[in-house]
Amino acid sequence: MSPPRSTAKALADFIGSARMAQALSLAIIGTGFGTHLIRSLLGWPGLIAIIAGLLVLSALSLVARWRAVEWYGILPISILVFVGWAAASVIWSDHSLSTLVRVGYLFAFGFLGVYIALMRDTIQIVRAFGDVMRLLLGLSLALEVFSGILIDLPIDFLGIEGNIAALGPIQGVFGSRNFLGFVALIALISFMIEWRTRSVQRGRTVLSTVLAAAAIILSGSPTTWIAFAAAGLATAALYGLRKAAPATRWSWQLGILAAAVVAIVAGWLLRVRIIGLLDARGEFDVRLDLWREMNRYLAQNPLEGWGWVGFWPKATDPYVWLQLGTGRQHGSGLSAWVDVYFQLGIIGLLAFIALVGLAFARSWLLASVRRSVVYVWPALMLVVLIVWSFAESFAIVEGGWMLLVVCAVKAARDMSWRDALREGRPAG
Repeated sequence: MSPPRSTAKALADFIGSARMAQALSLAIIGTGFGTHLIRSLLGWPGLIAIIAGLLVLSALSLVARWRAVEWYGILPISILVFVGWAAASVIWSDHSLSTLVRVGYLFAFGFLGVYIALMRDTIQIVRAFGDVMRLLLGLSLALEVFSGILIDLPIDFLGIEGNIAALGPIQGVFGSRNFLGFVALIALISFMIEWRTRSVQRGRTVLSTVLAAAAIILSGSPTTWIAFAAAGLATAALYGLRKAAPATRWSWQLGILAAAVVAIVAGWLLRVRIIGLLDARGEFDVRLDLWREMNRYLAQNPLEGWGWVGFWPKATDPYVWLQLGTGRQHGSGLSAWVDVYFQLGIIGLLAFIALVGLAFARSWLLASVRRSVVYVWPALMLVVLIVWSFAESFAIVEGGWMLLVVCAVKAARDMSWRDALREGRPAG
């Protein structure tokens, strides 16, 4: 064997190795949830270069492990429909080139999410999220201490206001207190799953939990507490379902569904009091003003929307008019549901609801019946994403979108109607 061929084979073996997949998964998750930090340090060109590099390496890794991947039905049809409709919006968008680029950005993080779901087991994904979140939250609190206590000055280019001495709100390396609270909550859930599966030492679990809890409290994000309560109730419900006898499990499922509907209705009826208790009147009014302004423009394109953009462009209509109408700068519609409706119309919203709904239903059923506690993680991640989608658009951009894709793909591969059809097909 010639030396060049030996080198090529060694390189192919390295790219296709499990260690490479592990390293890539960590880098992808770190990039997905560290985009604000990367943009602040390197700008958009630096972030795009990193994403492009991850896409190339992920594609090479998939090719190198081609035979080890089960390609049949790798993607839920709901993901294909949603991304396909977003891509189709290039046709009717008033800014087709911008929409095309932004659909590519959506596709890039979606592809990276698919890579993680295909190449790593669920427990490996939980460990990867846990490791990345420990680093990002630790860095966030360290910078907040440096800014708010040591130098007593804000770090403007990172968006850190230096309020930790006043016990918040803090932003960390995430640009906003809400995104910090969102990340801290999914980190806390990941740390709990690590503890329950005995994947890490107890001391690390305790320190990680304290870190995540401190970030949640100091973020001062009202929505985080609502999502925390929802995740807690979902955890209790799943604990009961997993302990229930198989013969009575469906009855309990229906009871929990009815209780959830009652809780949602009660929450809506008591929304004013809840908002007052959380001291979130100001945030709610900001969202309400924006949604009212968006509703004026929705009447023009109710079926197909204005075309996909993800993050809102600052100088493009109709978004510039929304900024002027509300008197505030907005980077999103402050709700994934409203944002999708505005950008992709009723059809896009229905596709997104189907994507999230199917992913959640599959994840919930798997978490209810599978013996390993690791199956609880995707279900709780989706609970958090669903709740947060009423107040922020995290679920349709960057790390939040990638997390949604990971959960949807893992759930579909473990509970697929296409597999059921294939298994039920007569041989011949």
